[in-house]
Amino acid sequence: MYPEHHHRSASFQTVNDRVYKGNAGKDALDDQGWLLGWFKPSDDVRHSTDVEVKWGVHPRGDQRSIWVTGEERECLLVLVSGKFRVQFHEEDGGDTLLEEPGDYVVWGRGVDHSWTAEEESVVMTVRWPSIPGYKAPDRSTP
Repeated sequence: MYPEHHHRSASFQTVNDRVYKGNAGKDALDDQGWLLGWFKPSDDVRHSTDVEVKWGVHPRGDQRSIWVTGEERECLLVLVSGKFRVQFHEEDGGDTLLEEPGDYVVWGRGVDHSWTAEEESVVMTVRWPSIPGYKAPDRSTP
């Protein structure tokens, strides 16, 4: 079911070919934190062109150095722990600080954005649709 190069977490458990049980923190080590989306093997239940889900673990000061512009998807970002700032242009509300577990922000297609981890943070991101081949610009800190 999984290609040889595909890493499976120690928590991986196949219930059947339609169910996958894993651990977000461990599975996030694959695919830069993305747990579900077009980039998973087509015979993997986590393969989807409808939605993408990411478990993001960010040290304090981690940031997206290049703004995402012309975004083609809608997005939900939920704070699991820490403090996480999502930046938008002023016409889209400016900065939004997520401070309490469960705080979230949603934005639509075409909304430019960036982000900074104000504290060590864990966030869950859900994007839709999952567009095959699409990748936002490199996010690495300079």
